[in-house]
Amino acid sequence: MREFWSYDVARIYLFSRTNCSMLFTLFVLILCYLSSMTSAVRYTEYILTPSSRTLYPVSVYNINGTVKNAAGLVNSTAAATFTGQCAATYDFGKNIAGIVSFDFNTSGDAGETHIGISFTESSLWISSEGCDATADAGIDQALWFEISGAGHRQASKEHQRGGFRYLSVYHNSTDDVRLSNLSVHFTAVPQKRESDLQAYTGFFHTNDEQLNRVWYAGAYTNELCTIDPTAGDALNYLGTINSSSTINSPLPWYLNYTIATGASVLVDGAKRDRLVWPGDMSIAVPSIFVSTNDLSTVRNSLDSLLRLQNSSTGALPYAGVPFGQAMPVFSFTYHLYSLIGIYDYYLYSGDEAYLARNWERFKFGLNYSISFIDPSGMANVTTSADWLRFGMGAHNIEANAILYHTLNLGATLANVMNDTTVSAWSRYAAGIKNATNAQLWDPDANLYRDNDTTPFTELHPQDGNAWAVISNLTTSSAQNINISNALAARWGPYGAPAPEAAATVSPFISGFELQAHYLAGQASNAVRLMKLMWGDFMLDDPRMTNSTFIEGYSTNGDLHYAPYSNDPRISHAHGWATGPTNALTFYAAGLQVTGAAGRTWKISPMLGGLAFAEAGFQSPLGLFEINATSVENGGLNVTFNTPAQTTGSVIFAHQTGVRGHVIVSKVQGGTRLTKRVTISLGGAGTTEIHGLRGGSYEASLIVHQV
Repeated sequence: MREFWSYDVARIYLFSRTNCSMLFTLFVLILCYLSSMTSAVRYTEYILTPSSRTLYPVSVYNINGTVKNAAGLVNSTAAATFTGQCAATYDFGKNIAGIVSFDFNTSGDAGETHIGISFTESSLWISSEGCDATADAGIDQALWFEISGAGHRQASKEHQRGGFRYLSVYHNSTDDVRLSNLSVHFTAVPQKRESDLQAYTGFFHTNDEQLNRVWYAGAYTNELCTIDPTAGDALNYLGTINSSSTINSPLPWYLNYTIATGASVLVDGAKRDRLVWPGDMSIAVPSIFVSTNDLSTVRNSLDSLLRLQNSSTGALPYAGVPFGQAMPVFSFTYHLYSLIGIYDYYLYSGDEAYLARNWERFKFGLNYSISFIDPSGMANVTTSADWLRFGMGAHNIEANAILYHTLNLGATLANVMNDTTVSAWSRYAAGIKNATNAQLWDPDANLYRDNDTTPFTELHPQDGNAWAVISNLTTSSAQNINISNALAARWGPYGAPAPEAAATVSPFISGFELQAHYLAGQASNAVRLMKLMWGDFMLDDPRMTNSTFIEGYSTNGDLHYAPYSNDPRISHAHGWATGPTNALTFYAAGLQVTGAAGRTWKISPMLGGLAFAEAGFQSPLGLFEINATSVENGGLNVTFNTPAQTTGSVIFAHQTGVRGHVIVSKVQGGTRLTKRVTISLGGAGTTEIHGLRGGSYEASLIVHQV
């Protein structure tokens, strides 16, 4: 029985600490390769990433003027003839990205006949004038190609379009033009071979079809936001040429700036900004881990930010190049998100060599954040830059909750690095917790105030309250429940409001709210919010792409994002909106890694009214998978599998004061080993089994009537 319930971690620990990083990297790569050979991609019917890099429109959306056989360009089945001033809009069925090309044949004279191409993510912005927008004003012009005789035209790499579902073709002369082979070369996830485009390493499935689609739409959104590092936005619309080469284009979008090294980089949005933003990564990276495990892209993105660390102060950038060159600004929270990114990359990869290379950078950056702590015990924020909320500053609850969280993560990493010089971090964290609860908690609202300056004492922000629960800044489980219910009580018909950004729904901050509901033990709140906001609206509203998730919108359902004056500019494929993808895996299915690469893990399903949830993902140590099924009286049956060289826990949540028991069984060498735990009346609401060695298990929470 000792072999079943205990685990000697010294062997793996000593291996990783005493052997060179090259050997460890080879070890985990071999494990990953072997596990991938034995696990086929599951639930491919939900995967939106195309199987080929050559994409054709799937339908005709509308026609203006005379276009003969417009449907001939659908799936490249035939040719279409454009006569006189006319246009046709084609639908690719989902948001895509890439370089457009077509074949043509015309009798028109050179210099007089042109074909124009425009793009839009939402059907709301289809226009005879051009594209949706990448800049702060107006719309983007169409691409115009001069044609004569017969031939082929293709947009330049610099004028690929990062996100669009609809493509319009314009003809501007009196001659007939015969077009064929209208196609797009898919440029997202450039590091993948064409044969591997749909090779997800993770999966999710539940009885709710809408949530299945939400999980995979989140994964696909992050795929669209994974780009060639040499195709970042040059930001020439700002009036400054920020480019790797000369820009010879009147168009506002020009994608030739090198924003990172390596084969791929993670950016905030597919259409725009196409830059590395650390705040966006805090949601996108966990969702990438559970779906595609594309950690090399994450590393490239982090490196691009770490290279910009201020050598005098330790400050990390608000965003990557070229934005930092055009508009240098410091963001207290985004600085911390870069540090959280280092932790997340280490947690998911187990790459201790990477952590060691960047440990001094981490300490330098965190100590800079600590320098903002004043005699109140809280950080006094002196800059306004954040995620487009207003009023960031002073003793702000969001900033202090994220700092508290990062201090605790830093203490964990210090233990990994055997660094005893940072013991003060825990003291600063304790001071923040005491001060925020004494000065910012509003017991009447059951929420934290934004900060302690007028008029923000009357504002109860979504971001700071969600982060207070996530970071464990709160003082009790009852307080967490109160925050969860208070946030849920504010929902409108289109989702959760972010009053700190006016009449705005922020999918970014709502991703953190999902986590807060689960951590508060209010899983049903999380499920209801995902279905209301991501399912009914962001996925199924006809103005959306029905495949990727939007950057933000208005509380009344308008596709207007309060921080912007130009509605067509809103990105409809934004990685910071993919919170349900990681939340459904980590919390609904209850499959979490708690130590490097999953050396330690936790099984704790919270179905929240779902009948079952099945999930899996890969780490460098192998495959993790689970199936949790609801049974009568709030009980659960769970089967799960974890790699042999790992150890973990099973945690069942249940109503306080119930009678029942937990059974955990493992079949090993033909022998079934079973442990039974009795739940006593008046219990704490959870039953925990620790010290499980990796392997295949069955666990059941059997609940009798109270």
